[in-house]
Amino acid sequence: MKEPEPLAMPEPTFPKALAFDVFGTVVDWRTSVARESARFLAAIGHSGSDAAAFADAWRMQYIGAMIGMKKSGRAFVALDVLHREMLEATLREWGADPEKLDEALLADWNRAWHRLDPWPDAVAGLTRLKSRFPIVTLSNGNVALLLAMARHARLPWDAILGAEVSGAYKPDPQAYLRTAELLALEPGDVCLVAAHHGDLAAARACGLQTAYVDRPDEYGGAPAPDAHHIQTWEWSAVSLTDLAAQMGC
Repeated sequence: MKEPEPLAMPEPTFPKALAFDVFGTVVDWRTSVARESARFLAAIGHSGSDAAAFADAWRMQYIGAMIGMKKSGRAFVALDVLHREMLEATLREWGADPEKLDEALLADWNRAWHRLDPWPDAVAGLTRLKSRFPIVTLSNGNVALLLAMARHARLPWDAILGAEVSGAYKPDPQAYLRTAELLALEPGDVCLVAAHHGDLAAARACGLQTAYVDRPDEYGGAPAPDAHHIQTWEWSAVSLTDLAAQMGC
């Protein structure tokens, strides 16, 4: 008796554009901010060996800042402004009064987020993906921040869309829907690429396709705070070059 022919797997429905989370997905914020913070901590009398812990403390205020913005009804402000507020709050937690520190030092320290290094696979992966799809940012970063970062890390974006374009921070639906609108695409024709399950879940709820990229070292090996949002995403990859291979790039 002849063996039955194996069922052909359906072809994946590819998006018409890829929109990328940036912090943690494309760039290694923790290592970069720790490196930058080491010299500033030394300048104010702290040990540079505390730099990774300081980077974690600074970043951990981020979720609270996003929630606080939404609950308070505060008018939209750029992430550079929120980063500065979070820097000053972190310094106070560490026993330093930011009002007694040099303004130029604080401003340069805050621009550490402009000087983040890419993950080793990021530039090659983005370049390959760009050969088939438009690649844009879908980040809570503001345009000036993302532009400086792109030039520092040589990230080959087709367009830099900061949070100013929607006037909303992820996971607000407007952040995802406005991006699709600006690209003149339906939400289902856009795929969010992110290392964060919570971000992907919010994008999927808005009708976007989803691609997960695993970044186990984002938090220095500590568990991701949004792991409970995990789902079966349209794509799941261990790097951006792996994603490019899956997408035929």
